[in-house]
Amino acid sequence: MAVFSRLLATVASAYGLQALFAGIFVPQANEKYYDLCGATGFLTTTFVSMYYPWLKDRFWDAKAIPFPPLSSFAPRQLILNAAIALWSARLGSFLVLRAIKAGGDSRFDEVKHQPGKFAFFWFAQATWITLVGLPVYLANAIPAAAHPPLGGRDFVSLVLLVSSFAFEVTADRQKSAWRTAKDNKLHDEKFITSGLWGISRHPNYAGEIGIWSGMWALGALSGALPAPGIIASAASPLMTYALLRYVSGVPPLEKSGNKKFGNDPKWQEYKRNVPVLFPWGPKN
Repeated sequence: MAVFSRLLATVASAYGLQALFAGIFVPQANEKYYDLCGATGFLTTTFVSMYYPWLKDRFWDAKAIPFPPLSSFAPRQLILNAAIALWSARLGSFLVLRAIKAGGDSRFDEVKHQPGKFAFFWFAQATWITLVGLPVYLANAIPAAAHPPLGGRDFVSLVLLVSSFAFEVTADRQKSAWRTAKDNKLHDEKFITSGLWGISRHPNYAGEIGIWSGMWALGALSGALPAPGIIASAASPLMTYALLRYVSGVPPLEKSGNKKFGNDPKWQEYKRNVPVLFPWGPKN
């Protein structure tokens, strides 16, 4: 239970920061920075979870103690914190630049003019930050000395994490390059079918699920985390999969594609031959 009690400040920081952002952007009906605020939330909650003992001693107990050096953390903790920081910075900047370039985020076209509903999305984002980041927050809640040395299982998890990150980044870059080429009238394709998009209709989402599966395996299966923590942190990859596959990822994009290209034989062929998510998975 001590591990979970140390998460209270982390959870409070997640909801507190998103409440602050909601107070700024909901009255403005401004959704352009929603994803950037989410990425910022991951960075701040990670910092709080990583440095909670120092923050408590310094600001709650008013003890003049030095800031902990990186050498005071276990290698597993450093890898997880670096990974979530890199992921947050990359995805947050990518999504906010896309929203600014597009003039907004179409997901919120109607909701942003309804303050109550729009505010709900900000608090939902805090919940997302809390649950998806659990493997990292829980790993940080365990003292460095309690973490066993890195082993074979950790390296397999790290391979999954790194390869999934590369898969997602590659998919995003291919889509951006394809869109730029289309804007420059270098092709007239209605939808992308090349590169990773030729083996998955949503390869970026497949990569995202792999990232958090790797995070969970690296953080939860080390032997340092108690069984309740292993089970609780599994919410990270499971929630990521559920949201992307059945809620906010695949369904609206497939619906939009069917609406735009439903009668196009090439679209129908693409859907028949290319898996919806994982390259080895089902078509629907």
